This record gives sequence, structure tokens and C-alpha cells, in this order.
Amino acid sequence: MYKHLLVPVDGSELTDHAIAASIDLARQLGASITGFVAEPVLPAPSAPRSRGWLEQEAREHDAMTDAHARGVLERFEACAKRAGVPFEGVHDQVPRVDHAIIAAAEARGCDMIVMVTHGRGAFGEFLFGSQTKAVLAGSQLPLLVLH
Repeated sequence: MYKHLLVPVDGSELTDHAIAASIDLARQLGASITGFVAEPVLPAPSAPRSRGWLEQEAREHDAMTDAHARGVLERFEACAKRAGVPFEGVHDQVPRVDHAIIAAAEARGCDMIVMVTHGRGAFGEFLFGSQTKAVLAGSQLPLLVLH
């Protein structure tokens, strides 16, 4: 039924749960996984800066986010490989995580998105928002939410 899962991960404490559960599901379905890390774009400076400073800051930010994403995806890939599940890892710097997740799923031909929710409750969602709810509201693809 489902043959290609998009699994967004961020390296948080819930990433291990997302990795294990999605690999188990993919193995049962005979599906492949695209692991996706959406890194934040460099925020605008709060005070005027020189062009050289901004370029240096952008290079450092790019290097830091690239290293973080690659580390998370390499760990995911190693687990998938051990389980015999086909895996591709992708990452991008984005202004809106929910839009990036949906776009990545559509661009890669995924037929389901598998996400882990932090389960912060109503107050936590008010403070931090919910990427999972935003993806659910914006995507036409089935969404499996793990808690």
C-alpha cells in the first residue's frame, strides 16, 4: 500500500523513536524511507552588520547546519541499512519547517509522512506551535503521527 515514507527528524530526543518506528513500519510494508532534516535559515541580524561579517556568519551557519543534518541522517541511514530498508537522506535550510516537509514529500514522490510529536499539550503548542498540526493541515498525503 505505502511504498515510500518521508520521515522528518531533527536530532532531538525523539529522533531515535522516529528512526526505530519508521524502519519497523517500512520493513513491514516493503517500503523505502527518505529521512529529512529541515534546518533553520540564518536569522536576520538584530543590528546593522558589515557585508563581510554577514558572509562569514552565513558560512559558519551553513557549515554548522550541514554538519548537524549529515550526522543525524548518517545515523538514520546506518539503522536502515542494518534493517535492510532502502534509505535516502536529504536536508535543506528553510524558513518554514512544515512547508519544507510537505514540499520534500511531494518532490520525492513519497506516499506517506511519518512524524513524531513532542506532545507538549495545549500550552506548549501555544508557545512553540506544532509542526505536526501544520503538516496535517497543509498536506494531502497521509500522515502517521507517533507519540
